[in-house]
Amino acid sequence: MKPVKVGICGLGTVGGGTFNVLKRNAEEIARRAGRGIEVAQIAARRPNPKCETGATPITADIFDVANNPEIDIVIELIGGYTQARELVLKAIENGKHVVTANKALIAVHGNEIFAKAREKGVMVAFEAAVAGGIPVIKAIREGLSANHINWLAGIINGTGNFILTEMREKGRAFEDVLKEAQALGYAEADPTFDVEGIDAAHKLTILASIAFGIPLQFDKAYTEGISKLTSADVNYAEALGYRIKHLGVARRTDHGFELRVHPTLIPADRLIANVNGVMNAVMVNGDAAGSTLYYGAGAGMEATASAVVADVVDVVRALTTDPENHVPHLAFQPDSLSDHPILPIEACESAYYLRIQAKDHPGVLAQVATILSERGINIESIMQKEVEEHDGLVPMILVTHRVVEARVNDAIAALEALDDVVGSVVRIRVEQLN
Repeated sequence: MKPVKVGICGLGTVGGGTFNVLKRNAEEIARRAGRGIEVAQIAARRPNPKCETGATPITADIFDVANNPEIDIVIELIGGYTQARELVLKAIENGKHVVTANKALIAVHGNEIFAKAREKGVMVAFEAAVAGGIPVIKAIREGLSANHINWLAGIINGTGNFILTEMREKGRAFEDVLKEAQALGYAEADPTFDVEGIDAAHKLTILASIAFGIPLQFDKAYTEGISKLTSADVNYAEALGYRIKHLGVARRTDHGFELRVHPTLIPADRLIANVNGVMNAVMVNGDAAGSTLYYGAGAGMEATASAVVADVVDVVRALTTDPENHVPHLAFQPDSLSDHPILPIEACESAYYLRIQAKDHPGVLAQVATILSERGINIESIMQKEVEEHDGLVPMILVTHRVVEARVNDAIAALEALDDVVGSVVRIRVEQLN
């Protein structure tokens, strides 16, 4: 049977890995796909010394690939929003299937791209956009298709997880670990997307859409970074039996869907709390399967290439299928997506870790307890440390029961107004994930 011809746009880390995997495992991949897969063209601004591209035609113009009549599948690995969107839409317009690892593109422009793909009867596959080599999109979209998904939670940014692991295990400061992460290539020169939760929010947006059957709504995701976390809070969390992770949480409620990324205390005995270094993990809770955990490398040359090539194989398998019978991009049929809203963070419910710096005066704890009680906030545990020598203040650490965030905001404003409370109250959300 005639081989399927693919064009790779971008020959960086993931593009190079994709080319190498397709070449090295060509025979095995053909056995799985039912026909050969040939890289017929590459678009790259510069060569990748880790790839022996041989006689494969190379162009500097990505649109040469999208317009090449010989190409059946365009693999988009250039990243970013603007040019990648133009490339993908041009490929679709030309009747080509698309495989991408671009989470930002899918999270922001996915609704438009999928609508165009349906119009043209082609497929857009994006397994590699979330959690690198972990096949979590396929697991939720297909493996858990019998389930009513209640919630999912994920460590889906390896850079942030590496930083928090080093802070906990070695007592290092955030800024110190960030510099090392940049030196090791885990973090970009501008680390904003990683440490402020934007990268994780892109991925969470995609996972939530597949889990709940809702349109992609990245603009409504709440994001909070880890740059303000201190070693003190990491240590206090440990003393209370928790680990701090930069978690993406998506949850179904009676009023809408929660979609939020923020530092989170997780009980230390949970498997996901023990995912360390640059590794990723996603936990999914469904009514039939219960809780399942997906763990592995969230980035890297061949880990991500594994997911890209798996998508190519899926597309090849489905080439002779009626477009109406393709697996839906967002798991649910396009005309049955839910219009339930994404809740603002003030309407989300969680437990909370609060750290208060107070003057060493009698009755402060009673004042704190009164403020929380008046707002219907119950305390689960409390820890009061000794007076700190450098400033004479007493750290008070509380963990509350679950409560709507708006009440906690009101309580924090009242606490910070007390004469005996100094500075801002530190607030970190807590999830039991049981």
